[in-house]
Amino acid sequence: MPVKMVLNKGKVPVKIYTKEIDSGALDQLTNIAKLPFIHSHVAAMPDVHVGIGATVGAVIPTKGAIIPAAVGVDIGCGMNATRLSINASDLPDNLKRVRLAIEEAVPVGFAKHKSIQAKNSTIKALNTVLEKKIIGKHPTIAKMLKTIYRTWTQQLGTLGGGNHFIEVCLDVC
Repeated sequence: MPVKMVLNKGKVPVKIYTKEIDSGALDQLTNIAKLPFIHSHVAAMPDVHVGIGATVGAVIPTKGAIIPAAVGVDIGCGMNATRLSINASDLPDNLKRVRLAIEEAVPVGFAKHKSIQAKNSTIKALNTVLEKKIIGKHPTIAKMLKTIYRTWTQQLGTLGGGNHFIEVCLDVC
């Protein structure tokens, strides 16, 4: 996919892979490119659009910083960085089996876990927060989901739908 446009208004360039982009997204991308810890360049994918915090559909490489909620904060997406107890030398040359195991274990899209695997104490604590802080402020959510308790407990730990992904990386620091 070729770069369609390049912005050079920040510390690093912004490479944009679409011709269709609104001015609000361009402003956000420019602001992101001015951050002191951005590495190399910022990329804007064809689905790029204005978000809360950062542009949705942007790839924001950093050096010496992690921004887990830069993109997705507007719709409740999350990010989890997990340190494993293995080293690069412990990995096989071909990661296909690792990828297939992840794909088998993590439901994607609107799929859910077949059963609830969270502890009852966790479910009760989170359900209280859900009812008081979220549904209290946004009661239409309860109308959308008939079995809200079952829905969130079965979706906890899923990948979700849209442009979500799982990434396995090596930390070379």
